[in-house]
Amino acid sequence: MRRIIVALTGASGATYGIRALELLREVPDVETHLVLTKAARATIAYETDRSVADVRALADVVHSDGDLGAPISSGSFRTAGMLVAPCSVKTLSGIASSYDESLVVRAADVVLKERRRLVLLLRETPLHAGHLRLMSEVTASGAVVMPPVPAFYARPGSVADIVEHTTGRALDLLDVDTDAVARWTGERGAGDDAVVHRL
Repeated sequence: MRRIIVALTGASGATYGIRALELLREVPDVETHLVLTKAARATIAYETDRSVADVRALADVVHSDGDLGAPISSGSFRTAGMLVAPCSVKTLSGIASSYDESLVVRAADVVLKERRRLVLLLRETPLHAGHLRLMSEVTASGAVVMPPVPAFYARPGSVADIVEHTTGRALDLLDVDTDAVARWTGERGAGDDAVVHRL
């Protein structure tokens, strides 16, 4: 059984974390550990039609963000990695500086120190130099910063399609394969001189 930590913070984009939990429920050998920040609970209520109770019910185990004694706060508790979706700049800053005041930041710090995969769906734009510096610092520590940028080669027809593909790609980074990703199979019919950019 692979344990994957999913954290939702207060940035816009709660739907990414919710969809990740839904997709992970369909993977038989994955056990999800959820942490919601106080701001995430407010964002869920503001941006979605889900209740916090609905979101909590999607996870196998739920931890309080204030519980620094939770199992996921220790490296001896083995996990396959962590997804922070969405990741606020406040959380990014805490992770970059190892300021382990909350369980989200402590769990992320543990994932990094144990050399496990940490994926951050950073939701902020535009970016100033301080944001870029923090992104560089967490990347140097081993995190993967993945702003949820749409992949239009998948021909999304709705916001839900964009969320689906982005969430699936984030789970790819945790070695969890889902049916959510429209896989690139090569360009067809555009000629030898065509240039295609893809995520």
